[in-house]
Amino acid sequence: MIPRVYLAGPDVFLPDPHGWAARRRAICLAHGLEGVSPLDPLPDEPADWAALAEWRRIALRNEAHLRRCDAVIANLTPFRGPSADVGTVYEIGFARALGRRVFAYANVVTKFAARTMEHAATHGGVIGSAGQVWRDADGMLVEDFELFDNLMIEAAIAESGGALVLDASEPEQRWTDLAAFERCVALAAKELQGPPSLQGPPRAEQET
Repeated sequence: MIPRVYLAGPDVFLPDPHGWAARRRAICLAHGLEGVSPLDPLPDEPADWAALAEWRRIALRNEAHLRRCDAVIANLTPFRGPSADVGTVYEIGFARALGRRVFAYANVVTKFAARTMEHAATHGGVIGSAGQVWRDADGMLVEDFELFDNLMIEAAIAESGGALVLDASEPEQRWTDLAAFERCVALAAKELQGPPSLQGPPRAEQET
């Protein structure tokens, strides 16, 4: 049976999100995977969901899609701040709790601490100490483990046996460049279609 992968990310907010979903599904299919978009209708959706508010139907539908998939491919390109889209991060945690493999990619390579300090610098400033411990204007510590994003996100990828692909796209193409996505899909296909490998630290691919 062809492995099914849930395509998480803020791509649903792009103009023509259905068109972008179709392009990503085509890339998945070319690598022997079935891509599932959050925008896809849910087969046998419970009739009583029709009485719920739209936002609740979306949330329940996305969780149902995740349960029916073998893995997640998540877009971690920073969204409206220094970190990944919060909805995407929730879906990564949900998938990890289900025991699914988590693969991820991003179209920037700057590390999380640098992005956080850049963000803080425009929101009250940052304070550094002699020990190179940085805090924002509210005195909150800036997390710095030399990771691409928050440690819980990277741990979910690592412990699931997934992979993280980073690419330095041009700023104006950070939401439309699909090169890192396709490399991530290729890695996921190799893992999901082959014999199970031991779980461990993620294989990180980076192109600058």
